[in-house]
Amino acid sequence: MIEAVIFDLDGSMVDSMWIWRSIDIEYLGKFGIELPENLQACIEGMSFSETAAYFKERFGLSDDLETIKAEWNRMAWDKYAHEVPVKEGVRELLDYCMEHGIKAGIATSNSRQLVENVVQAHQLESCFGCIMTGCEVEKGKPAPDIYLAVANELAVSPENCLVFEDIIPGIQAGKAAGMKVCAVYDEYSKHQDNEKRELADYYTYHFTELIKNGIFSEKEQMTAAAFTVCEA
Repeated sequence: MIEAVIFDLDGSMVDSMWIWRSIDIEYLGKFGIELPENLQACIEGMSFSETAAYFKERFGLSDDLETIKAEWNRMAWDKYAHEVPVKEGVRELLDYCMEHGIKAGIATSNSRQLVENVVQAHQLESCFGCIMTGCEVEKGKPAPDIYLAVANELAVSPENCLVFEDIIPGIQAGKAAGMKVCAVYDEYSKHQDNEKRELADYYTYHFTELIKNGIFSEKEQMTAAAFTVCEA
């Protein structure tokens, strides 16, 4: 019985992963540092605070952590408000959940300022019973902390939660929390699609197919027809 859906934000609920490469290039460029090719792989799943600490140590930055995070928020703020769309079918899926008494939450590694910015920009505030960031739990993804915290806030048992994730550490976090996980296609992580399919319970290219095929049965249980089911 699925009683709650929990969305990762970037790359899962909204199309925003493209932003961060350009921000990293611009930010590091101010210090005369060229973007390392492996940077994104190194920080996948880290919370906003963990990423700031990683940048400070790896690149020997003189700014303190709060200054680093504030600068990233400033650089991303307008883009999240005006250039980041929700993925196709997300709004319809949230409407369906609200109509059927299924709770919804967000579990993101991004900052609270930016997640609240994008939710408000798309007028989705009323859809979510909980928004949690990686900075508010002990460990970021792939640790299960953030998903367990959202489930607790929504008062739903982990086994009755369905997670939507686009990257491997996020999928691992949802599974470690004892939840079902649907991997979401994203251009940024398409090179990991085979591994995402293997790790997740389900895979979907876009949320419209979930609406079209029916995400829940009449008893509000998952239907395999709603998803591109992962092969064993």
